[in-house]
Amino acid sequence: MKPFLLLATRAEDVPADEEYALFLRYTGLDEKHLVRHRLEAQPLGEVDLDDYSGVFVGGGPFNASDPPEKKSAVQRRAEADFARLLDEVVPRDFPFLGACYGVGTLGAHQGAVIDGTYREPISVITVQRTPEGAADPLLAGLPDEFAAFVGHKESIAALPPSATLLATSAACPVQMFRVGRNVYATQFHPECDVEGISTRIRAYAKHGYFAPDELDLTLEAVRRLPVTHTGGILRAFVERYAR
Repeated sequence: MKPFLLLATRAEDVPADEEYALFLRYTGLDEKHLVRHRLEAQPLGEVDLDDYSGVFVGGGPFNASDPPEKKSAVQRRAEADFARLLDEVVPRDFPFLGACYGVGTLGAHQGAVIDGTYREPISVITVQRTPEGAADPLLAGLPDEFAAFVGHKESIAALPPSATLLATSAACPVQMFRVGRNVYATQFHPECDVEGISTRIRAYAKHGYFAPDELDLTLEAVRRLPVTHTGGILRAFVERYAR
C-alpha cells in the first residue's frame, strides 16, 4: 500500500506529536504508512502525488483570513505550499482531507468567504449531516447528529459553487464540505479525543482562543458530551482510498 501524507503546521512539539499519534490511532495506519511533514519547520518541496494514497492536513494556529501584514513569513510560506499542492489536488480530484485548518486551506483555494462571523470557542458541539452528507461514503457510518470537538477563530461564511455542504451546526453553518468527489475539509477535529484536545487547550492557552481565566472552564467544556463517532471519518477515508 502506498502511504498517506500528513501535512502539519503546529510549532509546539507536544501537541504536534500528539496530533500525529491521534491520526495514527484513528486512521489505523502505522508510521510507515502515514508520513508526516511539518510545514512550520521546512518547506514542502516537490510532492509527487502518485507516491501517496491520499493527503491529510492537521489543524494549526494559522488563520487564512488574517491580513497579509499580520501573517508571519512561515505562514505565508505554508500557505503558498498549500496553494501549489491544491493546484494539483483539485483538478486531479486526488484524495484529500483537511481537518480544521483544512477549511482555511481548501476554502481559500476555492474562493470561499472566510472570516470570523462563525468562530466557535473550544468545546464539544452537535453536528448534523446534510442530505448530501448522509449519502457521502465518509459519513455513511455516522448518525445524522454526532458530537465533535471544535475551536476556531475563523470559518467559512459562504461556500463557493464548487463545494458541496456535507455537515452543519447551529452556530457554524459549514462544518464539512467536499469539492469534486474526493477532496474534503472539516471545521471540526475528527482526529481528536478528550485528552488530545486538552493538550491543545493548555498549549494554546495564550493564543486568544479563550480568556486567561477561562482555562478550567474550557477544559470542562470539552467533556460536556462524549465524542465517539468522528474518528470513523478518518478510518473511512483510509479504507476508501488506500491503494
